[in-house]
Amino acid sequence: MQFEFVPTRKASVSEQEILNDLQNIAKKLNKETITQKEYRENGYYDDTTVSRKFGTWNQALKAAELQFSNETNISDERLFNNLLNLWEHLGRQPRRSDLTNDFSEFSQSPYNRRFQNWTNTLLNFVAWANDEKLVAPKNKIDTKKKTGRDPSLRLRFKVLQRDSFTCKQCGASPAKDPSIELHLDHIVPWSKGGDTSYENLQTLCSKCNLGKSNL
Repeated sequence: MQFEFVPTRKASVSEQEILNDLQNIAKKLNKETITQKEYRENGYYDDTTVSRKFGTWNQALKAAELQFSNETNISDERLFNNLLNLWEHLGRQPRRSDLTNDFSEFSQSPYNRRFQNWTNTLLNFVAWANDEKLVAPKNKIDTKKKTGRDPSLRLRFKVLQRDSFTCKQCGASPAKDPSIELHLDHIVPWSKGGDTSYENLQTLCSKCNLGKSNL
Protein backbone atom coordinates (compact mmCIF):
# COMPACT_ATOMS: atom_id res chain seq x y z
CA MET A 1 0.00 0.00 0.00
CA GLN A 2 1.40 3.39 -0.97
CA PHE A 3 0.87 6.60 0.92
CA GLU A 4 -0.69 9.46 -0.95
CA PHE A 5 -0.24 13.13 -0.20
CA VAL A 6 -3.51 14.96 0.35
CA PRO A 7 -3.16 18.74 0.75
CA THR A 8 -4.86 20.21 3.81
CA ARG A 9 -7.69 22.62 3.33
CA LYS A 10 -6.67 26.23 3.47
CA ALA A 11 -7.01 27.96 6.82
CA SER A 12 -7.75 31.25 5.12
CA VAL A 13 -9.80 31.40 1.96
CA SER A 14 -10.98 34.34 -0.13
CA GLU A 15 -14.57 34.90 -1.21
CA GLN A 16 -13.56 34.51 -4.84
CA GLU A 17 -12.03 31.08 -4.20
CA ILE A 18 -15.28 29.96 -2.59
CA LEU A 19 -17.36 31.36 -5.45
CA ASN A 20 -15.20 29.58 -7.99
CA ASP A 21 -15.61 26.31 -6.11
CA LEU A 22 -19.39 26.71 -5.87
CA GLN A 23 -19.63 27.35 -9.60
CA ASN A 24 -17.38 24.40 -10.41
CA ILE A 25 -19.44 22.03 -8.26
CA ALA A 26 -22.69 23.27 -9.83
CA LYS A 27 -21.19 22.70 -13.26
CA LYS A 28 -19.94 19.26 -12.26
CA LEU A 29 -23.41 18.27 -10.98
CA ASN A 30 -25.09 20.02 -13.92
CA LYS A 31 -27.38 21.92 -11.56
CA GLU A 32 -28.43 25.54 -11.16
CA THR A 33 -28.21 25.29 -7.38
CA ILE A 34 -26.51 23.04 -4.85
CA THR A 35 -27.48 22.13 -1.32
CA GLN A 36 -25.14 22.23 1.65
CA LYS A 37 -25.19 18.43 1.73
CA GLU A 38 -24.13 18.27 -1.92
CA TYR A 39 -21.36 20.76 -1.26
CA ARG A 40 -20.12 18.78 1.75
CA GLU A 41 -19.83 15.75 -0.50
CA ASN A 42 -18.18 17.52 -3.44
CA GLY A 43 -16.79 20.88 -2.34
CA TYR A 44 -13.23 21.75 -1.40
CA TYR A 45 -14.13 23.87 1.63
CA ASP A 46 -16.42 23.33 4.61
CA ASP A 47 -20.01 24.43 4.00
CA THR A 48 -19.98 26.19 7.40
CA THR A 49 -17.03 28.27 6.19
CA VAL A 50 -19.01 29.25 3.11
CA SER A 51 -22.03 30.32 5.19
CA ARG A 52 -19.91 32.31 7.63
CA LYS A 53 -18.07 34.07 4.82
CA PHE A 54 -21.26 35.30 3.14
CA GLY A 55 -23.70 35.42 6.06
CA THR A 56 -25.97 32.61 4.85
CA TRP A 57 -25.77 29.71 2.40
CA ASN A 58 -28.24 31.37 0.05
CA GLN A 59 -26.26 34.61 0.07
CA ALA A 60 -23.22 32.62 -1.06
CA LEU A 61 -25.27 31.02 -3.86
CA LYS A 62 -26.53 34.45 -4.86
CA ALA A 63 -22.96 35.81 -5.04
CA ALA A 64 -22.02 32.81 -7.19
CA GLU A 65 -24.97 33.61 -9.48
CA LEU A 66 -26.68 30.34 -8.61
CA GLN A 67 -30.31 29.81 -7.63
CA PHE A 68 -31.29 29.68 -3.98
CA SER A 69 -31.53 26.28 -2.34
CA ASN A 70 -34.44 25.31 -0.12
CA GLU A 71 -32.94 26.26 3.23
CA THR A 72 -34.94 24.79 6.11
CA ASN A 73 -35.50 25.81 9.74
CA ILE A 74 -35.39 29.52 8.95
CA SER A 75 -36.42 31.53 11.99
CA ASP A 76 -39.40 33.89 11.94
CA GLU A 77 -37.00 36.69 12.83
CA ARG A 78 -35.00 36.17 9.62
CA LEU A 79 -38.10 35.84 7.48
CA PHE A 80 -39.59 39.01 8.95
CA ASN A 81 -36.29 40.89 8.72
CA ASN A 82 -36.24 40.07 5.00
CA LEU A 83 -39.76 41.48 4.66
CA LEU A 84 -38.69 44.65 6.46
CA ASN A 85 -35.72 45.07 4.10
CA LEU A 86 -38.04 44.69 1.11
CA TRP A 87 -40.59 47.09 2.60
CA GLU A 88 -37.81 49.63 3.18
CA HIS A 89 -36.40 49.45 -0.36
CA LEU A 90 -39.80 49.40 -2.04
CA GLY A 91 -41.41 52.06 0.15
CA ARG A 92 -44.59 49.98 0.28
CA GLN A 93 -45.97 46.63 1.36
CA PRO A 94 -44.13 43.91 -0.59
CA ARG A 95 -45.98 41.76 -3.08
CA ARG A 96 -45.26 38.08 -3.55
CA SER A 97 -43.58 38.84 -6.87
CA ASP A 98 -41.13 41.13 -5.04
CA LEU A 99 -39.47 38.08 -3.48
CA THR A 100 -37.57 37.72 -6.75
CA ASN A 101 -36.05 41.16 -6.12
CA ASP A 102 -32.27 41.32 -5.61
CA PHE A 103 -32.89 42.71 -2.12
CA SER A 104 -34.77 39.58 -1.04
CA GLU A 105 -32.76 36.86 0.65
CA PHE A 106 -35.57 34.30 0.35
CA SER A 107 -37.96 33.13 -2.35
CA GLN A 108 -41.64 32.48 -1.60
CA SER A 109 -41.04 28.81 -0.69
CA PRO A 110 -39.97 29.29 2.96
CA TYR A 111 -42.87 31.70 3.52
CA ASN A 112 -45.34 29.20 2.08
CA ARG A 113 -43.88 26.42 4.23
CA ARG A 114 -44.20 28.52 7.38
CA PHE A 115 -47.40 30.50 6.76
CA GLN A 116 -49.20 28.55 3.96
CA ASN A 117 -49.68 31.57 1.67
CA TRP A 118 -48.65 35.19 1.10
CA THR A 119 -51.70 36.73 2.77
CA ASN A 120 -51.02 34.78 5.96
CA THR A 121 -47.37 35.80 5.73
CA LEU A 122 -48.24 39.50 5.75
CA LEU A 123 -50.88 39.10 8.47
CA ASN A 124 -48.37 37.31 10.69
CA PHE A 125 -45.72 39.93 10.00
CA VAL A 126 -48.03 42.82 10.87
CA ALA A 127 -49.20 41.06 14.05
CA TRP A 128 -45.59 40.38 15.01
CA ALA A 129 -44.51 43.97 14.29
CA ASN A 130 -47.32 45.37 16.45
CA ASP A 131 -46.88 42.95 19.35
CA GLU A 132 -44.20 44.75 21.33
CA LYS A 133 -43.86 47.61 23.79
CA LEU A 134 -42.06 50.41 22.07
CA VAL A 135 -39.40 50.71 24.75
CA ALA A 136 -36.17 48.86 24.01
CA PRO A 137 -34.71 46.50 26.65
CA LYS A 138 -33.05 48.30 29.53
CA ASN A 139 -29.32 48.76 29.31
CA LYS A 140 -27.73 46.74 32.10
CA ILE A 141 -24.33 48.38 31.82
CA ASP A 142 -25.13 52.07 32.25
CA THR A 143 -27.89 52.52 34.81
CA LYS A 144 -28.24 56.19 33.86
CA LYS A 145 -29.62 55.11 30.50
CA LYS A 146 -33.26 54.14 30.26
CA THR A 147 -32.82 52.14 27.08
CA GLY A 148 -30.19 50.37 25.01
CA ARG A 149 -28.79 52.21 22.01
CA ASP A 150 -29.89 49.91 19.17
CA PRO A 151 -33.60 49.72 18.32
CA SER A 152 -35.26 46.35 17.96
CA LEU A 153 -36.38 45.13 14.55
CA ARG A 154 -40.01 45.86 15.44
CA LEU A 155 -39.22 49.41 16.61
CA ARG A 156 -37.15 50.01 13.48
CA PHE A 157 -40.08 48.95 11.29
CA LYS A 158 -42.51 51.23 13.14
CA VAL A 159 -40.27 54.29 12.84
CA LEU A 160 -39.50 53.65 9.16
CA GLN A 161 -43.18 53.12 8.41
CA ARG A 162 -44.16 56.30 10.28
CA ASP A 163 -41.59 58.26 8.25
CA SER A 164 -42.77 56.65 4.97
CA PHE A 165 -39.34 55.03 4.47
CA THR A 166 -37.81 58.38 3.54
CA CYS A 167 -35.13 60.59 5.02
CA LYS A 168 -36.75 63.25 7.23
CA GLN A 169 -34.09 65.77 6.26
CA CYS A 170 -33.65 65.50 2.49
CA GLY A 171 -36.53 63.22 1.43
CA ALA A 172 -34.28 60.53 -0.08
CA SER A 173 -35.79 57.05 -0.33
CA PRO A 174 -34.53 53.62 -1.42
CA ALA A 175 -37.75 53.30 -3.41
CA LYS A 176 -36.53 56.13 -5.66
CA ASP A 177 -32.80 55.41 -5.48
CA PRO A 178 -31.72 51.85 -4.51
CA SER A 179 -28.30 53.15 -3.41
CA ILE A 180 -29.91 55.07 -0.52
CA GLU A 181 -29.30 53.53 2.89
CA LEU A 182 -31.63 54.53 5.71
CA HIS A 183 -30.55 54.84 9.35
CA LEU A 184 -32.47 55.45 12.56
CA ASP A 185 -31.19 58.56 14.33
CA HIS A 186 -31.69 59.66 17.94
CA ILE A 187 -33.21 63.16 17.92
CA VAL A 188 -31.86 63.76 21.42
CA PRO A 189 -28.49 61.98 21.19
CA TRP A 190 -28.27 58.71 23.08
CA SER A 191 -24.91 59.89 24.49
CA LYS A 192 -26.75 62.84 26.07
CA GLY A 193 -29.48 60.76 27.66
CA GLY A 194 -31.89 60.41 24.75
CA ASP A 195 -34.04 57.28 24.80
CA THR A 196 -34.23 54.67 22.07
CA SER A 197 -37.95 55.25 21.75
CA TYR A 198 -40.54 55.76 19.04
CA GLU A 199 -40.76 59.47 19.83
CA ASN A 200 -36.99 60.06 19.94
CA LEU A 201 -36.09 58.26 16.70
CA GLN A 202 -36.20 59.60 13.16
CA THR A 203 -35.29 58.25 9.74
CA LEU A 204 -32.22 59.76 8.08
CA CYS A 205 -30.28 58.64 5.03
CA SER A 206 -26.65 57.71 5.63
CA LYS A 207 -25.43 61.00 4.11
CA CYS A 208 -27.62 63.20 6.33
CA ASN A 209 -26.89 61.07 9.38
CA LEU A 210 -23.15 61.39 8.78
CA GLY A 211 -23.53 65.14 8.28
CA LYS A 212 -25.39 65.43 11.57
CA SER A 213 -22.70 63.50 13.44
CA ASN A 214 -20.07 65.86 12.08
CA LEU A 215 -21.79 68.95 13.52
